[in-house]
Amino acid sequence: MATVSLRNIHKTFGKTEVIHGIDCDIEDGEFVVLLGPSGCGKSTVLRMIAGLETVSRGEIRIGDQVVNKLEPAERDIAMVFQNYALYPHMNVAKNMAYGLKIRGMPQQEIDKRVNRAAEILELTPYLSRKPRQLSGGQRQRVAMGRCIVRQPKVFLFDEPLSNLDAKLRAQMRLELRNLHEKLGITSIYVTHDQVEAMTLGNRLMVINDGRAEQIGSPLAVYEQPKSLFVAGFIGSPAMNFLKAKLTNDNQTAQLPDGACIDLPGRARSDAKSDEIVLGIRPEHFQPTDASDANICLDVDHVETLGADTLVHGRLSHQSDPLTIRLTDVHHFDRHHRLRVTVAPERLHVFDPETGSRMAIRQPDRHA
Repeated sequence: MATVSLRNIHKTFGKTEVIHGIDCDIEDGEFVVLLGPSGCGKSTVLRMIAGLETVSRGEIRIGDQVVNKLEPAERDIAMVFQNYALYPHMNVAKNMAYGLKIRGMPQQEIDKRVNRAAEILELTPYLSRKPRQLSGGQRQRVAMGRCIVRQPKVFLFDEPLSNLDAKLRAQMRLELRNLHEKLGITSIYVTHDQVEAMTLGNRLMVINDGRAEQIGSPLAVYEQPKSLFVAGFIGSPAMNFLKAKLTNDNQTAQLPDGACIDLPGRARSDAKSDEIVLGIRPEHFQPTDASDANICLDVDHVETLGADTLVHGRLSHQSDPLTIRLTDVHHFDRHHRLRVTVAPERLHVFDPETGSRMAIRQPDRHA
């Protein structure tokens, strides 16, 4: 096992820079997820760590060693790809053992490692089967077993669950988490699926356009997103963004329909204008019968999901769409006026010019 350090790494293809200086220290035994939309650069970062792409500028360390100029085979890493890449003519045991065999490892040690990996991954009954006789989840476990027998310093996962159906993905997420807890090997995992990221990672690196927008624990990223991009990318359904203006000495947000919502404190006073973007997650609305409810939604349509109900509507005909997530089953007619409230501490305030989170100064209790 080993730490992984990224020091101001850049990547250019010709004159186009695609990675714009990423810094991160990954601790020994940590599970870090690189999360972002397609084309954001997350796989490029992983491939630079693996040695499959050169680093244009900056430094990558695995343990105490700078690996920029080392070949992939010299970095003591193991990589699991989206494509299982199994040898179709070999059975499970031979697929898992092949890398060790070409390195000249004694057969007794190979058998010991293969049997141990098969036990961890619950593949022992399938060691004599060929890939075509396995399910998608079993094939992916074989691909992981091939990495486990290597006993590398670092595991690299490049969207390994993308080819599986929803039920298998949920099962494999649990298996991956259990595997990491058993082995404790430093792991770096690339995905665009926020559910995978939130459930697997000790920390997330949210990447946007080749930049690390935020690095932190899943809950920290969810509860305190540093930018509009992170706020909109994390969470399902996505966070609602409402244009608003600061009033009442920057302690209240006024919505386009005239409704006012109290902020948890005073928004930063150095903002260039009183325009803000107010972020509210769909699950943080609470229905109310009170006549002084601060938000009234004109219902457009309702999605009943069983355990939850998604209500879609608008504050007014001119406002952007708004989504509210309510627990249990609810029925509302079209154009129904739904009164809801949201606790001030659940609000997120962003600067519309920079997209960055605005600081909220808590009220002085001793004033």
